[in-house]
Amino acid sequence: MRLTQNTNNNYTTRQLKLPLEIEKLIDTADPVYTFCEVMDRIDLTPYFVDDKDYKTGRPRCDAQKLLKVILFAFMERGISSLRDIEKLCKNDIRFLYLLDGMKAPSFATFGNFIRDELTTSVEMIFNDINRYIFMKEQVDLEHAYIDGTKMEANANRYTWVWKKSCVKNRGKVFEKISELIDSMNREVLGYLGIKFETREEYAVDYLELLLKQYREITALDTTAFVSGRGHHKTLHQKQYQTLEEYLERLKSYAKHIEICGEDRNSYAKTDHDATFMRIKKDYMGNDQLLPAYNVQAAICDEYIAVMDVKQYASDQDCFIPLMEKFKKAYGHYPKYPVADAGYGSYNNYLYCEEHDMEKYMKFTMFEKETKSEAYRNNPYRAVNFRRDTEGNLICPNGRKFIFKYNRHIKGNQYGRQEEIYECENCEGCPYRAECCKSSKKNRIIRLNRELTAFHEEVISNLESIQGALLCMNRSIQSEGTFGIIKWDRSYKRLFRRGIENVILELTLISCGYNLYKYHNKKKRDCNQAA
Repeated sequence: MRLTQNTNNNYTTRQLKLPLEIEKLIDTADPVYTFCEVMDRIDLTPYFVDDKDYKTGRPRCDAQKLLKVILFAFMERGISSLRDIEKLCKNDIRFLYLLDGMKAPSFATFGNFIRDELTTSVEMIFNDINRYIFMKEQVDLEHAYIDGTKMEANANRYTWVWKKSCVKNRGKVFEKISELIDSMNREVLGYLGIKFETREEYAVDYLELLLKQYREITALDTTAFVSGRGHHKTLHQKQYQTLEEYLERLKSYAKHIEICGEDRNSYAKTDHDATFMRIKKDYMGNDQLLPAYNVQAAICDEYIAVMDVKQYASDQDCFIPLMEKFKKAYGHYPKYPVADAGYGSYNNYLYCEEHDMEKYMKFTMFEKETKSEAYRNNPYRAVNFRRDTEGNLICPNGRKFIFKYNRHIKGNQYGRQEEIYECENCEGCPYRAECCKSSKKNRIIRLNRELTAFHEEVISNLESIQGALLCMNRSIQSEGTFGIIKWDRSYKRLFRRGIENVILELTLISCGYNLYKYHNKKKRDCNQAA
């Protein structure tokens, strides 16, 4: 055959030769086989829409193949951009193996699939993956090691709104509106026999009504307003525009306060669900105030059993939602939830008491209680005061503390109260400098016997041999999990905005992590057996 110019230009000696079975090119110990083992035993059909009824347009990509490609990318790389996944589908033989003859999808296809299909079903898929892995590995779900970390949000760092500042500035605007209304009554409306009512707080509807009435009473033509240098504004225009400006400011403050809600004190302008929190940035503990989410995880035998995302900085408020999510996923609560001092609170202890969970969560002063003998045996601490035969508290100087009243505990969801006592007389007491901080008033103490009993139980649990082992395991498993995700897999900042999208992203990360951990355990077991 004679070679033409065109054929000669297209000819190359480097021809790709593939065997009939692509899997022969993949090493037998490759993670893709472990991945297929798990995914082939999970029924994915309930999570995707059947496209048999579509009669027009190009055929859709196989949803199950798309899911497998995405999860394997998260298993192998931790976090991958959609464009990187597209390149892997074209160049990596393992991804070609998962596609099984399907053309490599574009990054837009992956993005649409994640947004449209996985947003509602990803947590159920995560639970199905865990169910298979936990059955194969005989994972102990009675012991849950709990920890949290703050992940920086995908938001501008210095564009935040503070709820307290909005409330404070709104109060100042209320005062200015009252002064303006008084001026309008005195300078304009009084001559017409009309008076606007002043209030302590002003609603938006009320100010809009005042603007309408003022415009009608004074026959004010807003289209004839003047502005700029060289123009003199009338008194009516000045008052009207000033009130209009105050109205717009109140609308802005109301919007900011509504976005923050009751449980938050700030939000980021570029991601309204993100809250500003203190985040540790380096090994020296230097931190910054950045928009972030509080990511919570319950670890069982080195696997992520439950992952949750909250918008508030305190870990105390994250414990109960995490345990409820655990119960929903596995049908029961963990018998031994182990956590650090950030989770030890009255509400959480009561919650554990109600649901038959052992208390292995440190409280704020745990280290001092257990390691500082001087603090523990301090005679001026209220818990160390003795009681007389009548049950009255007696201070080291022998003076009686009189019961005053019961007070509701701030933030307690169970209606619990604490007892308030006041010393009968602190004058002339030789221990006043050590016992009472106030130099003029009698000492007042607060007592909660139930919380004190909880603290004693926690100390007893954690100082036992089992408690020491559980604390050691918690530091290894829970903190080690976040260490692997952040440092080994380079996932230190969120990529998506909005709490629903953040939950989606972190659930995919958790799926990839558990598959990665399962493969490593299988590989380790095989090496030990050999």
